[in-house]
Amino acid sequence: MVHWEDSFSRRKLRQNAQQNSQERGRVVSFTPSAMFRYTLMRLGIFVGSFLVIWGLVYVRVLPSGLGSSNLFWVALLALVVSAPLSWVMLRRQRDAVAVQVAERVDRAKERLAANQSQEDGV
Repeated sequence: MVHWEDSFSRRKLRQNAQQNSQERGRVVSFTPSAMFRYTLMRLGIFVGSFLVIWGLVYVRVLPSGLGSSNLFWVALLALVVSAPLSWVMLRRQRDAVAVQVAERVDRAKERLAANQSQEDGV
């Protein structure tokens, strides 16, 4: 019963947010932002690289770290491997993030200009 009430209250909050934004002339989208998707995909590439490298170290294809530094070695190597992979594989997502950021900056500049013109008119 608690689960149903939670989903009902979430649905009601979502409907209220949509109504409020429509009254103000804005459209609310509940799809994840491009930055959120890019971050999750980048994290996924890192985790995948980490698991593959950990497996290769475990079967002794790659050398393990010195002493107890094995986890640090695997994480560092996964970071070095995942960076160029994400650079190549996530180009389209990075472009989408750039467009989204540019749109937000343009809107902020427009609001700032509108606010400045209102102050000058007083």
